[in-house]
Amino acid sequence: MNDFETLAKDIDSSRSQMIELERLLTGIQALAPESEGQGELEKCLALEEWLKKNGITQLQRFDAPDSRVKSGIRPNLVATIPGVSDDYAIWVMAHMDVVPTGEESLWNTDPWTVVEKDGRLYGRGVEDDQQGLVSGVFAGLSFIRSGIKPAHTVKLLFVADEEVGSTYGIQYLLANHDLFRKDDIIIIPDGGDSQGVTIEVAEKNLIWLKIRTTGKQSHGSRPDQGANAMLANCDLAVRLHNLKNFFNRTDTLFEPACSTFEPTKKEANVPNVNTIPGEDVFYMDCRILPCYKLAEVRAKFREIFAEIEAQYGVKIEWSEEQAVESPATAADAPVVQKLKTALKAVHGKDAHPIGIGGGTVGAYLRIKGFDAAVWGTLDETAHQPNEYCIIQNMIDDAKTLAYLMLQP
Repeated sequence: MNDFETLAKDIDSSRSQMIELERLLTGIQALAPESEGQGELEKCLALEEWLKKNGITQLQRFDAPDSRVKSGIRPNLVATIPGVSDDYAIWVMAHMDVVPTGEESLWNTDPWTVVEKDGRLYGRGVEDDQQGLVSGVFAGLSFIRSGIKPAHTVKLLFVADEEVGSTYGIQYLLANHDLFRKDDIIIIPDGGDSQGVTIEVAEKNLIWLKIRTTGKQSHGSRPDQGANAMLANCDLAVRLHNLKNFFNRTDTLFEPACSTFEPTKKEANVPNVNTIPGEDVFYMDCRILPCYKLAEVRAKFREIFAEIEAQYGVKIEWSEEQAVESPATAADAPVVQKLKTALKAVHGKDAHPIGIGGGTVGAYLRIKGFDAAVWGTLDETAHQPNEYCIIQNMIDDAKTLAYLMLQP
C-alpha cells in the first residue's frame, strides 16, 4: 500500500468521527454581534479541545479585540502539522462563524442539531463552512494517525467573522500578523459546485451602498407641498439598476457574465399611508466585473445622485457598507495547478478556473498579493433553510486535500 492509499484508508474509516465533529460544531451558535450573537469563542474552544484530543496539538490563537461581545475577543486559530519541508506552507482556511437560521418554520429539523438522513447532514453551518473545515481537519489528521509526513508544512486556519465582512478575521490577521509567505498554497473550501470541478480564482468587485434621501414631509393629498423622498429613491433605484447597461462588458469566467446593480434592503419610513415621506433609506448590492475600477463606478453614482437631487428637490447622502476590489489569482498559479492535479489523480475529474459574483475571504488575500483558490464539492445550500452537506463529499474532499499535501 502506498502512502496515499494509507491516507485515503484512514479518511474512509473516519466517517463517524467527521459526523461527530460536525455535530459538535453545529450545536454551538457562532453568530456575529450583528446577528445578535456572541461570536466564535465558545466554538473555537470546543474545536481546540477536539483537535488536541485527536492528535493535532500545535495550536496558536490570534484573538482580535471586539468589545461588542462578552468575551471581548473574536478568535482565529492556526493548527500546524510539520512537513518534510518548510519552504512554503499549504493552508486550508475555513471560517467558524455561521449565519442565523432565518425563518425557523421553513426548517424540517432543529437547525442547531445535526440530523443524518440519506447520506446527508442537516443543520445550520454543516456546509457553510463546516464541511470544508472538517475535510481540512481530517486530511491533516490522516498524516498524524498514519505516521506519514506531508511534503510541506500544513496549516489549518479557522477564522472568525467571515459572514459579516472579516474585520475580525482575515482582515485582522493580514493587518496585524505575518502569517503568509508569497509562495504559500492557500485553499479556501468555502464554495464550489456539486462535482467539485470549479476552482474560483476571481471575484467581481463589490460595493454595498446605503442611500439616505431627504426631501420634505407633507400630507398625502398635497404632494405639491412636499418633496417625496421615497419617489426619488424609486427612480434612483431603477437608474442605478440600469447601470448594468452602461458597464456592459461581459466575461464568461463569471456567472452571470455581466455586472449587476440590485436594490435590496429597504428601511421603514412613515408609519401611515397618507403621509408623503420626507426621508427614505434603501440599499444596493453591486457586483462589478474586474475590468471596471470602482472609481469609475463611484463617478457614475455621483452623476446619477446629482440628477435625482435636481429633479426631485431632495438631498442624497450615501455611504458604503462594504467595498472590495481585488485582483485575480492566475489560472496557472501553483495553487490552481496543484488542485487540478489532485482532483485528476484522486477522482479522475478535470477541473477548471472560474470567477464568482459572491465575496469570499480570498479577495482580501489577493489584495495583499497572496494567491488563493476557493474550491469544494458541495450543493451550495449555504444560508438556506434545511442547509445540508453530503457526507461523501466531505470524505472525498479530505482525500483530495491529503493527496495535495502529500505531493512535493
